[in-house]
Amino acid sequence: LLVANQIGDMKELYFDKLEVSIYLKDNATPVQREAITQQLDASPEIASYDYLDKKAAYERFKKLFKGNPQLISQATEDDLPATYLVRMKDPERYTILAQQFPNGKNGVDQVQGQSEVLDRIFSLFNGVRNAAIALALLQALAALLLISNTIQVAAFNRRVETGIMRLVGASRWYTQLPFVLEAALAGLAGAVLALVGLIAAKFLFVDKTLAEPIRSGIVPPIDVGSILAISPYVAGVGVILASVAAYVTLRLYVRL
Repeated sequence: LLVANQIGDMKELYFDKLEVSIYLKDNATPVQREAITQQLDASPEIASYDYLDKKAAYERFKKLFKGNPQLISQATEDDLPATYLVRMKDPERYTILAQQFPNGKNGVDQVQGQSEVLDRIFSLFNGVRNAAIALALLQALAALLLISNTIQVAAFNRRVETGIMRLVGASRWYTQLPFVLEAALAGLAGAVLALVGLIAAKFLFVDKTLAEPIRSGIVPPIDVGSILAISPYVAGVGVILASVAAYVTLRLYVRL
């Protein structure tokens, strides 16, 4: 659940900042720039845009690559083209701009969307999410088998008590209920331990390992509130899974 939530938060974080760059040729005329501006104003797909001349584009380049002074020293203002930075209402539809502004026409040199890179990044993130889901399902299967085996052992160890209860008229449900309740309590205890482990991992591992990316805004933080928000689901699944496994085991494999 946390992995899925984090991937969703990261998509919102990055897609909200996505821009499509329309690079102009060096010989683009004011008339051509005006035509591009009018076309951008008329497009219903565009949320906003900014025009950067060569000087502004160079200043932006220096800010983006301030951590690489060697690269900055090799570039000059003339190396960077005048650019329109366009923010789409739906960032995944950036290819529409490439169709509206074909390369080589009306002073347009190239249209480049950052979504191409992010698509590859998020395909990796989605793979991590799917792996986490697969691991959770395997753990759930292992838990079911363990609960079933534990219930059978517990019922065998108490066969004398339950046999006496049946002889004096206790119903099958009355003799099975203590085992189901024990399983439910064990499931609840497991959920609590899991949540405590998540909180500990947040402070001992996540916050330290990802401190710089979180501070830079590259990765959204995992707060305690996010963990507490999934706690009802974890507890509910733990209790229900254990209870159902115990009940089915008693009905199929144990004679009470």
